Amino acid sequence: MVDLTERKRAEEEIRESERRYSEVQMELVHANRVATMGHLSASIAHEVNQPIGATLNNASAALHWLSKEPADLDKARDALNRIFANGNRVSEVVGRIRALFKKAPLRKEDVDINEAILEVIALTRGEVVKNGISVQSHLGDGLPLIQGDRVQLQQVIMNLIINAVEALSAISGDPRELVITTGKGEPDGVLVVLRDSGPGLSSLGLERIFDAFNTTKPGGLGMGLSICRTIIEAHGGRLWATATQPRGATFQFTLPARSNQAS
Repeated sequence: MVDLTERKRAEEEIRESERRYSEVQMELVHANRVATMGHLSASIAHEVNQPIGATLNNASAALHWLSKEPADLDKARDALNRIFANGNRVSEVVGRIRALFKKAPLRKEDVDINEAILEVIALTRGEVVKNGISVQSHLGDGLPLIQGDRVQLQQVIMNLIINAVEALSAISGDPRELVITTGKGEPDGVLVVLRDSGPGLSSLGLERIFDAFNTTKPGGLGMGLSICRTIIEAHGGRLWATATQPRGATFQFTLPARSNQAS
């Protein structure tokens, strides 16, 4: 006879510890997301106000065309169609914001990385314009789908874009440029590259950039990049940074294709 009580108790303690660790990790991910969205509040307001303003203008135009004698129904119909399109745009923006704020367990869904990037670029457009930054996107065709949590992957992209915006806003006299590129990764999957023309990273900065609580920002917690790496690695990928010559920084991450994740 072998008494397994202690072994079972130890196994239960390990499972409970893993559960608590997972909960804490999800809380950190959500807190970082909310902090990032707070930073983007002006950009979000711009994205919502723009189609609302266009809707009001088109409503005024539609009333104008309908009040003429005779009424210009074709032009009124065009204005109403634009109102419908702008209403859909507001709904999409609000839907994306609600999804990013929502705290939920890791989801597994098919993600088109190019679509995910374009949505984040749209949400951060106000911050980019305010800081006089040129964002160029070169998104590859025919990329495989990724299986994972779309919101968490967009959180990574958003963090990297906001970090680049903050770095670029510190320079003057030189072009402020951010280039986002996607392509096929090796041996399979996708590769995402964000390259900026900011002040760049020192060799010491490269060594510690993904460490938790390491930050160069006044009032920063130093958790953003650490959480980004955690998210990418949880999806079976890899995130790293390199210094760009003559200046600037490049952040890259890979994600395996859906077929590889399922196997």
